[in-house]
Amino acid sequence: MVFADLFFLYFFLPVCLVCYFATKKLKYRNFILVLFSLIFYAWGEPWWIILLLLSSMVNWLLGMAIEPRREKRSGKFLLATALIYNIGMLGLFKYSGFIAENINAFAGTHLREDGFGLLIVEKLNSVTGLNLKSAALPIGISFYTFQILSYIIDVYWGKVKSQRSFGKFLMYVSLFPQLVAGPIVRYADIEAEIEDRKTKLVDLSEGFSRLILGVSKKVIIANNLSSIVTTMFGDSSNGYAGLKSASTVGTWYGIVVIALWYYFDFSGYSDIAIGIGRMFGFHFNENFNYPYVSKNITEFWQRWHISLGSFFRDYLLYVPIFGKRRKYGGLFLVWFCTGLWHGASWNFILWGLYYGLFIVLELKIGRKRMRKMPSVLAHIYVTIVVAVGYGIFYFEDLPSLGRFFKNLVGMGGNAFADAVTGTSVLNNLFLLLAALIFSTPIVKKIRSLGDKSVGACITMNTLGIVLNVAMLLVSSLMLLSNTNNPFLYLRF
Repeated sequence: MVFADLFFLYFFLPVCLVCYFATKKLKYRNFILVLFSLIFYAWGEPWWIILLLLSSMVNWLLGMAIEPRREKRSGKFLLATALIYNIGMLGLFKYSGFIAENINAFAGTHLREDGFGLLIVEKLNSVTGLNLKSAALPIGISFYTFQILSYIIDVYWGKVKSQRSFGKFLMYVSLFPQLVAGPIVRYADIEAEIEDRKTKLVDLSEGFSRLILGVSKKVIIANNLSSIVTTMFGDSSNGYAGLKSASTVGTWYGIVVIALWYYFDFSGYSDIAIGIGRMFGFHFNENFNYPYVSKNITEFWQRWHISLGSFFRDYLLYVPIFGKRRKYGGLFLVWFCTGLWHGASWNFILWGLYYGLFIVLELKIGRKRMRKMPSVLAHIYVTIVVAVGYGIFYFEDLPSLGRFFKNLVGMGGNAFADAVTGTSVLNNLFLLLAALIFSTPIVKKIRSLGDKSVGACITMNTLGIVLNVAMLLVSSLMLLSNTNNPFLYLRF
């Protein structure tokens, strides 16, 4: 089940809200949230719910065992057990195929390359006689594993108390607004709201507005931008066929569109998650803060997928390497893991190290010198680095990635410019302009004008209601004709 879907918007979510608010006591509301979250997760991948429940139970028990032993050697042993279990499960299901593929390539062996997940399904079929079908990767495993890890580590550090109720802990892990594609919500941020929360009218109003904004970003903008990219480059299913004939200008145009597409897709999901969470009384932290207005790459990553960046910063950056905390070694470890987290493929690792290189270069240059760079040059610098970065992210096989780099510098054997690119720009001009405008805080600044007087506030609120209705209507109509186009982060 995905958020940008008519069934979810007009049936699942309304039924969940009615059941939730029909009850008064918090323990019953928590039960409703757990029930609907498990239904949401099981809708497309019913068998992987067992893994979710198992991880929740194991880590709930470990958390309670770690808390009274934090200062003892047994506490470290239990922490290590939790880390090995959680990282091990993520590695088995997400990276086993990638590891086998590389062992086969280097050692000439014939290990299975389709991953541990499909092996489990095959074994279940052989034992039970059923004909189960499932994806190799349990959906959302990267997100809920990181949420669990943050909880376990914070319990060990004494930042939070262990949750004594399994039901409340399961709700934290399985909460459907952020379960399958983030943002990564830390237990410390919603600990108080798990125990006591209320939903006011302003929460419902702002929650619905945020939900509509996210759906509109996905359906109206991101889906159409993805169509441009597919037309220009093709995709992995056809070996990026369009890349072979793409001109230099066309390649640059394509990667700028990719950067806009990824922003509206990723931030759209976060908007929906934050909005739905708000309806149930949870206040999730912001996950995107207009990253394309950044003046350097360090700032960009403070604004892009904030929950992931802060996770690696707080839990991995200062991990001792060979017995010592190493500034640059820690940074490259963070960016290696950031790339690998996004996917089991070499292009993602290269993508992470690519950004790590620019972060280190900016540290060497110094913040004061970076700030002295003229604003226009700073924005051009960020645009080029980010656009090229998402080209690395998009082309998942190394031969296509090599051709992409050749096209960027005019060494791909194709024309410098072509009519196809010009036609694409003209045909999608309004979409591209809208994407550029809405990727900046211009609208936010316009809305802030409503705070200056009562009349302006009423006008802006009325205009906001009209726009929300219009965006929901347009999005719904587009969803009627759209084929399934899930959020990009669902694959992580």
